[in-house]
Amino acid sequence: MFERFSGGYYVGRLYVEPSDGETAAMCHEQHERVNRELYATGEGVERTDLPLVMKLGERHFPVRGDEEVPADTLAVPESYLDDARVRNPPTLKEVLLAKADRARQLLTLTSGAAV
Repeated sequence: MFERFSGGYYVGRLYVEPSDGETAAMCHEQHERVNRELYATGEGVERTDLPLVMKLGERHFPVRGDEEVPADTLAVPESYLDDARVRNPPTLKEVLLAKADRARQLLTLTSGAAV
């Protein structure tokens, strides 16, 4: 789903669609798998429900898992679509996923809010 892109990010392609929620979400199963594969350290019992941090356009934001979101889809608040120049959603877009260290840094700086 995601592959290495740079020192701080992975890149993947997801269908981006609007949501009525205030936070971004993706398929619950995929969220847990990405958390386990890319964010886990392999030390002891680890949570797989922590938010992922993605970047669409110029905006970073936390992403939670949601049972209602279809696979390979990123559901984002309407305001994010304009910032990312998403027209006629759902649209297949490249999405950056912050690597674990960068994600922790971004979440700490923003208290989990969109940047």
